[in-house]
Amino acid sequence: MPGEGVATFDLTTVLRFADLALTALGEAREEIDALNVYPVPDGDTGTNLYLTVEAARGALVDAVGGDESTSPSPADVRTALAAFARGALLGARGNSGVILSSLVGAVCKRLGEAGPEDRSALVFAEGMALAAQAGYAAVGQPVEGTILSVAQAAADAAGRSAEDPSHRLGHVICAAAAAQMT
Repeated sequence: MPGEGVATFDLTTVLRFADLALTALGEAREEIDALNVYPVPDGDTGTNLYLTVEAARGALVDAVGGDESTSPSPADVRTALAAFARGALLGARGNSGVILSSLVGAVCKRLGEAGPEDRSALVFAEGMALAAQAGYAAVGQPVEGTILSVAQAAADAAGRSAEDPSHRLGHVICAAAAAQMT
């Protein structure tokens, strides 16, 4: 664990991300379920993703509590990231949940290794690259045009954005979110 801090990531942000991710998947789950998606076109991919993130969020809250009014230590942030990743892994539902837990685990691991001297934009981009690699590694026979391709496109866009020293974390996240598969 380099240094005392964790780049510019804090517990409030991690908790807020978990809440937003769960809400967004809750709103999109029926639409995602309706897609005929890889790796198994079984009509429950959105539900599986939602349940995986729900388990991750539950593990996070159990590990650190939902009280955002306290001033957490860097160890609390690392604990939160580890709990979120472990919760995703243990709560993974279906193939899509397993892939998502691999992506989440890689990003959380990289964020948790960051120190206060690290540039958060670069740390996040590195986490995205590791996530894409982990996603492909989690699948026996990767197929392009799937969540794996989306993860790789997001990682590539994040990496390009982070190369600009003037770009902050928000720029990198926006670049990743706006990425297009080629």
